[in-house]
Amino acid sequence: MGVKGAFAVFARAFPYGCCLSFHVIYLVLKYSKLKVSANFIPFTKMAATNYTYYKSPIGILKIGGTEQYICELSFIEDRSEATYPAGNTITPVMQQCTEQLIEFFNGDRQYFDVPIYQLGTPFQQRVWNELLNIPFGKTISYLDLAKQLGNADAIRAVAASNAKNKICIIVPCHRVIGTNKSLVGYVGGLARKKWLLQHEFHKVHGIQTLF
Repeated sequence: MGVKGAFAVFARAFPYGCCLSFHVIYLVLKYSKLKVSANFIPFTKMAATNYTYYKSPIGILKIGGTEQYICELSFIEDRSEATYPAGNTITPVMQQCTEQLIEFFNGDRQYFDVPIYQLGTPFQQRVWNELLNIPFGKTISYLDLAKQLGNADAIRAVAASNAKNKICIIVPCHRVIGTNKSLVGYVGGLARKKWLLQHEFHKVHGIQTLF
């Protein structure tokens, strides 16, 4: 059944309103054939999120996940920010994520294969998926990223989507820099972005003078 056929069925079933659901179905059907990275989970209903925390060399990382995927990886500035929902449990996927992060910071891992999923618009999903194609130890400018997505004029939208990424390090938004090679911005702070880039550059090239 095509997109128009699905619309007709939906309209007969729900003739009064339901505009939001109608729009969501349209987006899912329209973009269902987009090429995505293997570790992205297909569109699904968000399950209840559990949390655990990992003290990395550059700060505490908050790991949010379910039985199926990781949906959040972000820095917190203090232990007092650590929270646990009722019924919280550390799932095998979250344990796998923690183990892979330890390997990454030890210099023993360059690619993450833990399953991930985060809500976003179709454009944001395209940007996040493209970030996964940036090799370990390499950087790309916001302009080049926009060009790879087929629209050099979308550089501001690309930068905004990059900033909305909720799964840092695994979805390596830190590898995107300014056209003039400046660090520009990073939700975890420029000091962490510099550390991550130098850490990767050192493992690949044996030196630590990228910035």
